[in-house]
Amino acid sequence: MTTPEKIIRDDIRAMTAYHVPPASGMVKLDAMENPYRLPAVLREAIGALAADAEINRYPDPAAPALKARLREAMGIPGHCEVLLGNGSDEIIQMVVQAAARPGAVAMAPEPTFVMYRTYAATMRMRFVGVPLAEDFTLDARRFLATMASERPALVFIAYPNNPSGNLFADEVIAEIIERAPGLVVLDEAYQIFAGQTFMDRIGRYPNLMVLRTASKLGLAGLRLGYAAARPEWIREFDKVRSPYNVGTLTQLIAAKVLEHHDELERQAAAVRSERARLATRLPALPAVRAFPSQANFILVRLPDAPRVFEGLKTRGVLVKNLHGSHPLLEHCLRLTIGTPQENDRLLDALARSLA
Repeated sequence: MTTPEKIIRDDIRAMTAYHVPPASGMVKLDAMENPYRLPAVLREAIGALAADAEINRYPDPAAPALKARLREAMGIPGHCEVLLGNGSDEIIQMVVQAAARPGAVAMAPEPTFVMYRTYAATMRMRFVGVPLAEDFTLDARRFLATMASERPALVFIAYPNNPSGNLFADEVIAEIIERAPGLVVLDEAYQIFAGQTFMDRIGRYPNLMVLRTASKLGLAGLRLGYAAARPEWIREFDKVRSPYNVGTLTQLIAAKVLEHHDELERQAAAVRSERARLATRLPALPAVRAFPSQANFILVRLPDAPRVFEGLKTRGVLVKNLHGSHPLLEHCLRLTIGTPQENDRLLDALARSLA
């Protein structure tokens, strides 16, 4: 009898699938989503677009209208090419797949976005994680020394970092790009909340790719990621892209929403305002340490994170429990910024769970 044990690679069978917990009926603050819906008028326009869409046909794989709108809204330089993905996760997968020569190394600071390591493992690319300092800052000397010895083909840096929320120093990132022997993928998933970018510096650094996602803009359900880099990089990664990876509805709706970038900025400003309020309120709770964040979430350390996590769930608030995922994340929870009402529920539930 043929069984998975006989067919599936041993290292794959040893892995754990990415788990998304059920959130029905909960205040959902576990996935760094934008808590605000689009205005009714824009939702109506999207409905009309969907009604007229030719979903009986395959989508245009080149997506010229969407790429043009992204260039305009996101300030993508004209000398760059754009690569689209079914979420930024798929673009990470493409990059790793294309670069995974025998013996090639991927490298990143850790803790960080888990999919860098996961995709490297699935493509049998050796992954080297360089620990951050205890305050989640990037130890430049250690990182550069490891990069010099390991000679990675790929370096992934989340900017701001997930799950810590902090921006690494600009001059350190620049030095890493300058010294890297391969491609540096700067993951700017939370750029709209941080206000910092290297997008305008791609022309200066031939080995730089800037990666972003529309998910944090309030379009998580569309699954749209995009990357900008010099044409010679995008040309190679496009060879491993699935032919119709970004669907017709995603292309149409994303392009329409990007026409209203001012609304996305308004929502991001509301999130930033609530982030500032929580950053003040959280440390006032007993034994709570809140780490500085430039993203749409705040990392906190508590005396007993698993107990508090369960207490929050009991009170109808779902956050991300990171305890046990990395030594630097012991007794840490990641709290997504919600609406003012959701954040009030969080603060109340957190105070009660700490008691």
